[in-house]
Amino acid sequence: VADLAKRIAADCDGDRELAYRAGLLSRCDLMTNMVYEFPEMQGIMGRYQAQRDGEPEELAQALDEFYMPRFSGDQLPQTKTGIAVSLAEKLDTLVGIFGIGQKPTGDKDPFALRRAALGALRIIREHSLTLDLPALLESIVESLGDKLTEEKVADSVYRFMLERLKGIYSELGISVDLFQSVADVAPKTLADFDQRVWAIEAFSKLPEAESLSAANKRIRNILKKSSDPLAEKADPALYEDQAEHQLAQKMDELAPLAQPLFEQGEYAKGLQILAGLREPVDSFFDQVMVMTDDQKIRTNRLSLLSQLERLFLSVADITRLQVQENQS
Repeated sequence: VADLAKRIAADCDGDRELAYRAGLLSRCDLMTNMVYEFPEMQGIMGRYQAQRDGEPEELAQALDEFYMPRFSGDQLPQTKTGIAVSLAEKLDTLVGIFGIGQKPTGDKDPFALRRAALGALRIIREHSLTLDLPALLESIVESLGDKLTEEKVADSVYRFMLERLKGIYSELGISVDLFQSVADVAPKTLADFDQRVWAIEAFSKLPEAESLSAANKRIRNILKKSSDPLAEKADPALYEDQAEHQLAQKMDELAPLAQPLFEQGEYAKGLQILAGLREPVDSFFDQVMVMTDDQKIRTNRLSLLSQLERLFLSVADITRLQVQENQS
């Protein structure tokens, strides 16, 4: 826990050495008779001991915050050292228990891993930490080495945490399909995940969302059925239909406006721009036979559609959105 707390502290602009020492001292109070007789005093006694021993006040406070949040709705650690050591303990516990094949099943959760996952998620989200969670979990797996008996532990823990995150967003009114549309593109940080969720939520309310979601589902199905090798960018010289030209021109016009916004995390603004693709996309599917017998023309059209799909996947997989397909 101490080494992990040190790493997390570095990522959240905290004092690495203070976090490391807090990790070393985090469970010392469990050896006292006071905590033995009164378990609810864990953390509190750690703070008193550290203050008595002349440790820095932030470290003493962190020993109390180590166990936060203790229950649903409880306060979170507020010091950077407390954030680092509390998060380290929860992630280390999750990886360690999952790694020996003791993950929760059904209603059974003897190690309170659901609470640990929810606590970790709350700390990361509510303190807006920009941690690369999958990479952090992988580093814990590597540090534990052959102590673990299971495979793909980091992936299992991450998926377990995503299920808890889904519940958090459900309480905020975010539908499962919307949540999954973002989860499918695997944002590295929960802060980025959050920005994408609310951007897609706003996009789903646009009048263009229904048609564009349906079009992307159609594109996905067409691309799945094709084995043609696709180019990174379609060749304008192979366009035969006016609708191809119009779609390509609109993409060339809007993509350079949207992509910089996506790179800055301004997903909602970027999607608002891409909503302008609705009309040329609809016209393309109304007028163009994608799977023509001419292989060069067919492959070029597929390449154009692949470009369009990648453009939206910069934010989320909007094929996941549960909207009624345009039947016109």
